Amino acid sequence: MRAGRRTFLSRKEVAELFDVCPSTVTRWAKLGKLPSVPTLGGQRRYPREEVERLLRQLLTDRKGSTAP
Repeated sequence: MRAGRRTFLSRKEVAELFDVCPSTVTRWAKLGKLPSVPTLGGQRRYPREEVERLLRQLLTDRKGSTAP
């Protein structure tokens, strides 16, 4: 989905990227851990750039915490 110049992901797409259940994505958004934009239909859309940034951060944090 596109709104202006920003690209948005669905809940399912975000869940697949993080390898979690879609309900987990909703919970993260409600807790403010994941930015989201409400649609007129009451769904949430997630800014691709922000989601990808958080995913990179998570992967970097995991790499830094594992022993060689």
